[in-house]
Amino acid sequence: QVQLVESGGGLVQAGGSLRLSCVVSGRTFNTYAMAWFRQAPGKEREFVAVITWSGLNTHYTDSVKGRFTISRNNAQNTLYLQMNSLKPEDTAVYYCAANRQQYSLGERKEIYDYWGQGTQVTVSS
Repeated sequence: QVQLVESGGGLVQAGGSLRLSCVVSGRTFNTYAMAWFRQAPGKEREFVAVITWSGLNTHYTDSVKGRFTISRNNAQNTLYLQMNSLKPEDTAVYYCAANRQQYSLGERKEIYDYWGQGTQVTVSS
């Protein structure tokens, strides 16, 4: 069974930074494409960023381009999301997700096979 555990969320002022981590159990981390999603209160879960198994290819939603960076360390089974220049509208629960289609850069949440429990990010104005 694959388990994903996020950490690194918290409360930060607008303009600040946070780094989220997602540790994945199991030996097959380097065969998954990995993504971050977020869900604000009263809204649907939305795509944030995705990275292929090798780390060579990434894709971001337009609202975070130039501010967020997704990366991974396959030796440590860990996915990261560096978030800079945070805005109040970035406030949400952030989830990491794994897709067995290792080359996929897909945005639809339905294609992801495994999910973490989420970590809260709150950006104050």
